[in-house]
Amino acid sequence: MGRIFEVRKSTMFARYDRMAKQFSRIGKEIVIAVKKGGTDPDTNPMLRRVIQNGKAVNMPKDRIESAIKNALGKDTSNYDEVLYEGYAPHGIAILVVTATDNTTRTVANVRSHFNKGGGSLGNSGSVAFMFKHLGMFKLNPAGLSAEDLELELIDAGLEELGEDAEGNLIVRCGFTDFGNMQKALEERGITPISSEIEWIPENTVSLNEEQSEDVFKLIARVEEDDDVQQVFHNMA
Repeated sequence: MGRIFEVRKSTMFARYDRMAKQFSRIGKEIVIAVKKGGTDPDTNPMLRRVIQNGKAVNMPKDRIESAIKNALGKDTSNYDEVLYEGYAPHGIAILVVTATDNTTRTVANVRSHFNKGGGSLGNSGSVAFMFKHLGMFKLNPAGLSAEDLELELIDAGLEELGEDAEGNLIVRCGFTDFGNMQKALEERGITPISSEIEWIPENTVSLNEEQSEDVFKLIARVEEDDDVQQVFHNMA
């Protein structure tokens, strides 16, 4: 019985940590969005996107509203979005998206994570060319026809239309078409469940189970860093 309790407690804390990380990430994105485009989501598409993502991870409404209100405060940090590139063990390419108020601290921490995880931090451009920079919109499929949607969204920059494991529709467009796609969906009365900027590998690398575990350990180490927003890789 004691062992079962410990497992449940461990699972509960892991879920809490994951939720806290998600809320922290959304909070930083709100600050960036507000400082770039103001506090009104009706006139700030970036803020609209972040609010949708907050709702998608069950971030409380009052916490979202408080983050928006506080974003313009004098004591609120200014975050820069910085991309770091490198390699995990076994030649796996890694992209690390950060939001930081201290790039000196962040680059030192990211480099340390790579070194301790058996990888190496590279220079700008050393890895990003292996990935496609895409916008992703997750849609509730209810009432939508994938075939009709595909035809309607071509002019907005549609590159891919598919489904995820839960049956949601996944719309992808080029990074520079993100705003056009967001507008096209809104004009059709479609509110995404969530939307992101992603780095999708052009090709993937297959590893055995032991090698994959080495890579996952490095990724987990990097993701625990408070400045890290997202991590992308080209492992199959």
